[in-house]
Amino acid sequence: MEAGAGAEAEPLLPPRSWRRGRGLGAGSGAGGAAEQGAGADNDLYINQAIVFIEDAIQYRSINHRVDSRSLWLYRWYYSRTCQWILSLTITVILALAFIEKPSSLTITSDVRYRVPGWNPPCGLTESIELLCFLVFMADVSVKSYLVGWEEFWKNKWLMAYILTLIVSLADWIVSLSFFCTEEVRIRRILRPFFLLQNSSMMKKTLKSINSTLPEMASVVLLLAVHLSLFTMFAMLLFARTKLFAKFSFFYVFLSSNTGIPGHALDGQQDKEWVRYFRNLPDSLTSLLVLLTTANNPDVMIPAYSKNRAYSIFFILFTVLGNLFLMNLLTAIIYNQFRGYLLKSVQSSLFRRRLGIRAAFEVLSSLKETHAQQSHVSVEALLRVVQKVEMDSRCKQAIMRSLKTCSCDKLSAAQFQKVFEELDKDAIKEHPPSPEYQSHLMQKMQFAFGHHYFGYLGNVVALANIVSICVVLVMDADKQPSERDDFFLGAINCFFILYYLLEMLLKILAMGLKRYLSYPSNRFDGLLTVILLVLEIATFAVYGFPHPGWRPELMGLLSLWDMVRLVNMLIVFRFLRIIPNMKFMALVVTTLLDLVKNLRAFAGILVVVFYAFALTGIILFNGAVVPLGNSSAANTTYDNNTLLCGTYEQLEYWSNNFDDFAAAVVTLWDVMVVNNWQVFLEAFSRYSSPWAKIYFVAWWLISSVIWVNLFVALLLENFIHKWDRRCHREPLSDIEYQRTVELMFRDVLEEPTEEELMEKLHQHPHLQLCR
Repeated sequence: MEAGAGAEAEPLLPPRSWRRGRGLGAGSGAGGAAEQGAGADNDLYINQAIVFIEDAIQYRSINHRVDSRSLWLYRWYYSRTCQWILSLTITVILALAFIEKPSSLTITSDVRYRVPGWNPPCGLTESIELLCFLVFMADVSVKSYLVGWEEFWKNKWLMAYILTLIVSLADWIVSLSFFCTEEVRIRRILRPFFLLQNSSMMKKTLKSINSTLPEMASVVLLLAVHLSLFTMFAMLLFARTKLFAKFSFFYVFLSSNTGIPGHALDGQQDKEWVRYFRNLPDSLTSLLVLLTTANNPDVMIPAYSKNRAYSIFFILFTVLGNLFLMNLLTAIIYNQFRGYLLKSVQSSLFRRRLGIRAAFEVLSSLKETHAQQSHVSVEALLRVVQKVEMDSRCKQAIMRSLKTCSCDKLSAAQFQKVFEELDKDAIKEHPPSPEYQSHLMQKMQFAFGHHYFGYLGNVVALANIVSICVVLVMDADKQPSERDDFFLGAINCFFILYYLLEMLLKILAMGLKRYLSYPSNRFDGLLTVILLVLEIATFAVYGFPHPGWRPELMGLLSLWDMVRLVNMLIVFRFLRIIPNMKFMALVVTTLLDLVKNLRAFAGILVVVFYAFALTGIILFNGAVVPLGNSSAANTTYDNNTLLCGTYEQLEYWSNNFDDFAAAVVTLWDVMVVNNWQVFLEAFSRYSSPWAKIYFVAWWLISSVIWVNLFVALLLENFIHKWDRRCHREPLSDIEYQRTVELMFRDVLEEPTEEELMEKLHQHPHLQLCR
């Protein structure tokens, strides 16, 4: 075959250099050699189409090598086994933080009671790390090869991937050189990058956050100005009075000789200044915490006790800062983030259409379609679909439509239409109910299969909850030895028997397959079986309920423990009412769908938590020590009683950075911002005043930026989900399982023919000649 003829007959080809390597260029021979070359080309085009369609299904980019070897390597890399190994490797290397020194393998993190944890010997975790690094090296090598070296140098993520591996390996070598005694391990902080680079959705989320930062920075700057101005005003308003300076000697003398606590004298003079506005750092910290309302009204009370007019200052600061500026920040973030998900889904749709169009172009290059380059034979597409890894429902639907197609050739528009099945909701149809011949059985099936029977079960479950509440209230003040569990045991036995009867009757009416096809029935049935097993175990150990049925320890659990466990499961079972309440079910299913579809956003939080926790361990490991082992300066009154509201008085000893698990919990407590000023004060005192920068940075990233971004994304998803479901008529036998991509299907714009062809012309490894 001549080169020119080949170019005309093959509109989508690998680069000419590869074709010459395969003997497909000019002078490749005729006759049998030409037929072999044509057969090889056809196999290549079939494999290319398979990969492009799989890319479209998974919303992947098609900009990768397309020769035979690369296609085999590409499909192997994205196989379930290979991706499972990569995910497992990422999980393992992240989980090492729990067992590495300082180990989290202790019962408690309280510095007063914690025993020294087990620390792995030098070389154990390092060996696991090395294995993980080898997997990552193979991963980056395969990715770099598949995209091609020209594209590799343009890919910042791959470059950062290699740089992270180089730094991690260098730090690993340093660790072994020091026999694992070094305090700072840079590679631990870099580990979250491996999770980040493996998720395209997380990369998109980061890109969106980066585009939102300029607008957020303007509001944060305004907050800083607001905070600074009110700080200066507060330092002037609550400055130390001349009376306090004049009588400072008398103040000290009186405090030391009369036994009056120093804080009482502070209250007589300048309590507000002493506690909150003594200097610039304390003033900034006090008002910053007030911005989150964590220390309200504590910070106002000393001044307000002297003069009610002082409340105007604090109210004005809170209204401007918390109610206006903080909510303005949320509004700006939502406005910037509002179209993020839609843009992302639009991009995903374009990738899908581009992959399908690329498959069409390569299949139209088959030798059997030489006369009609712009068409694809149905037979060739059937061969491709049979080999594509895809959902069985979609595959069956596509093959069914192809077999019933009245034409032998498909145009580009018809080709795209065939794969519209991928864009449809996954519909789960419930199996039919059994058909009974007996008239009595038909009546029973109607009665026990009716939704009123489900409502009756909900009423009974509510009665069970009420009875448990009544018994708990009556026995609240009784000692365990005085408690009689006869009544509670008896009502539990009655209700559990009813739940069992209800489950059996529903199975009789619906059939086992149909009964199990409903998630609510599976939830209900599983808890009923567990309750029945626990009740039988209770009777076997303690006998049937009788007056004077009191707890006594026999075996693993006491009678009271068994009853409590049963009651907790009964309370949990009450969630069965959710599917029967339309709008509650709508809210819950929407939230569940959001949880499944917002994994990338949760992954960003994991990355931030991980990096900050390890940084906190480096900065504050071992900083907090029990009072008996350290000076209690600034934590006690003159009579050695603990100051109210301090880290020590509140017994926050478990919140520290002495191991990874404790650090994560501490960061969570700070992110919630309830009493976070306690952590600011304590770690500033135990380590350095500069520790406040760490906690303020964490508050900005987690509570201000991340939480607001999450709220914005939650609103965006919820509004679309709510609008769609409110206008959908409920169907009893059909369940719609929607992904976030399908959620916005009605508002997406289809890419034009020109856009698709222009993108295909830019493919680095394919030549589009027509």
